[in-house]
Amino acid sequence: MRIVKKVLLLIVTVTAVFLIGANIWMITSTSDAVYTDMDDVPGRDVALVLGTSHRTIHGGPNPYFEKRIQTASDLYHSGKALHFILSGDNSTPYYNEPQEMKKALVRKGVPESAITLDYAGLRTLDSIVRSKEIFGQDKIVIITQSFHSYRALFISQYYDMDAVAMVAEEPDFDKSRHVRIREYFARAKAILDLYVLGTGPRFLGQKEELIIGN
Repeated sequence: MRIVKKVLLLIVTVTAVFLIGANIWMITSTSDAVYTDMDDVPGRDVALVLGTSHRTIHGGPNPYFEKRIQTASDLYHSGKALHFILSGDNSTPYYNEPQEMKKALVRKGVPESAITLDYAGLRTLDSIVRSKEIFGQDKIVIITQSFHSYRALFISQYYDMDAVAMVAEEPDFDKSRHVRIREYFARAKAILDLYVLGTGPRFLGQKEELIIGN
C-alpha cells in the first residue's frame, strides 16, 4: 500500500512539474511576439483569425468572438493587414465559425475579396499548420486573446513560421476563469502533440493560393 502511495505521489509530482514547466516555457518563449498596441504590431500581408463561436452556450453574443472581429477590423483599416484567413470549426451543417466571422467582418467594412475561409481549423494546431501548408503563409499576424496567443505562437515557432500576435481584449477574469484554466492544460497538451505524439492537422488537402491586395 505504501508503494502505491509513493507511486501515486510521484505521478502527481511529475505531472505538476510538467504542467508548470510547460506553461513557463510556452509563455517566456513567445511573449516578445505578443502585441497589445495596434501602433506597435508589425504589419503583415495576412492575418489569421482563430475561430470561436459567435454565441455563448446561453445564446448571447460571445465576447471572445466580438473582440477578435473588432481587432481584425481595426488591423485592416489601419493598413496593418491586407487579407484574412478566418479559420474555425465547420464540423456540422449547423455550426460554421468561418462564415460567422466573415459576416461580422464584412459588416465592419472589410471586403469579401480580402477574406479567405478555412473550414478545417478544428484546433489551434490545425489552423496554424494549414495557414502555412494549404494557404502558403509563413509570415502572419495571429488574432486571438492574450492567454491563447502564447500557444498559437509556440506552434508557429515549431513550424518555423514568422508569426506575431495582435491580441484582442479579454473578458474580466471572473468571466473567463474556466477558459483560462482549460488553456493552462492545453499548453501542456500542445507540447506533447508537437514533441512526443507528432500530432498533425486532421485535414490538409489541396493548396489554395491567396490573392492579396485586390
